[in-house]
Amino acid sequence: MDTNPAALLLDLAARAQNLSDRDALQALLATGHRTWCEGVADVRSGIGREAAGLSDVQLAERCAAAGAPWEEGMTRSEAVSALAFAIWEAAPAAMAYTELEERAALFGACLLGEELL
Repeated sequence: MDTNPAALLLDLAARAQNLSDRDALQALLATGHRTWCEGVADVRSGIGREAAGLSDVQLAERCAAAGAPWEEGMTRSEAVSALAFAIWEAAPAAMAYTELEERAALFGACLLGEELL
């Protein structure tokens, strides 16, 4: 199995499209969630390295361009996190995870266990 979060999320979403079994979808969803978290962490790390060489003004411009404006009172770290999240959410892999969530929900699968509902 591929360990690249983007490739794995795309694969999981594709596999989910042919499933209607709640347990199987639940398993894919759980794997997808962990992988989504890994993907956003990878993007956060890369954006952190990129941002280290940017001035505050350049970082604010980069945030605005990605749809994650640097709001009043935000620290650089918060701005980098907001930027990373905006970039990740626009990536095909994150969109594939959303499709996986939606497919799983159609058959009653979600990240919360029944005992919590």
